[in-house]
Amino acid sequence: MPEVDQDREMTLLNELATPIVMGILLGGLYAVIALGLSLVFGVIKEINIAHGDLVILGSYFGYVAMTAIGIDPILSLLIGMPLLFAIGLAIQKYLLNRAFRISTDAVLIIAFALSIVLENTFLKVWSPMSRGLTTSYSLESLSIGSIHFPVSYLLDFIAAVVVMFLLREFLMKTYLGIAIRAAAQDRKASHLVGINTDQVYALTFAIATAVAAIAGVFLGLTFPFTPTSGMSFLIIAFGVVVLGGLGSIVGTFVGGIVFGLAQTIGGHYFGVATQMLVAYTLVVVILAVIPRGIFGR
Repeated sequence: MPEVDQDREMTLLNELATPIVMGILLGGLYAVIALGLSLVFGVIKEINIAHGDLVILGSYFGYVAMTAIGIDPILSLLIGMPLLFAIGLAIQKYLLNRAFRISTDAVLIIAFALSIVLENTFLKVWSPMSRGLTTSYSLESLSIGSIHFPVSYLLDFIAAVVVMFLLREFLMKTYLGIAIRAAAQDRKASHLVGINTDQVYALTFAIATAVAAIAGVFLGLTFPFTPTSGMSFLIIAFGVVVLGGLGSIVGTFVGGIVFGLAQTIGGHYFGVATQMLVAYTLVVVILAVIPRGIFGR
């Protein structure tokens, strides 16, 4: 009997090994998508409704770079990140900063309008057809024993670790990073010590948009996308940010992993059709126990 129980346990572990590894790796993608949203909320206290569409803008830029110029999507980030940084800087400086002085409702309305403009621009330029960043390595898979997973999932996780580490080091060890953290903690006190909070907010939004460019490319390498995909991934990003703790970079990363695990393990047990239901149910349960999220302050 003990041998039979051990065999059952081993079989169960073998069955779960692939969903667990894929969930962790996929969680890296969700973390990268959510990091920009978390940064903007943590510093500016803005809920950027257009964040998902800015991520899809990054996906389309990678698609254009690959199909029109022949540049690898990941290498295209050398151009895409500065470009989206400039776009994000302009959006915050000339649109959202002005609205922020009026009310947070005005910021939400403008961000929602920007989301609609971006979606319709995508439809006009690229049509409603589904696109993807199909490369030689994005179609490959790796096997470690009985565990199988796509190479793109591994790249997603590596990107999440690198972006999280660089963003955390930037915020902790650079003058601008310290100014961003100061503005996040107390806007009025930051003014008193000579910090231009409007400029800091614009740079914060620009950095978040540059991170969205990274997320867009790795999203395109992993999943197909359409002009209206932004809303779906915005909802996922909200779930990850709330799960990890609003404004926490490490919490966002952990939240992405937890969300990814809930999705893949839920899909394994209850079917693909219910995997997102399981993931969001877990978000609700965790928030019922820990209302501020796992790393919320």
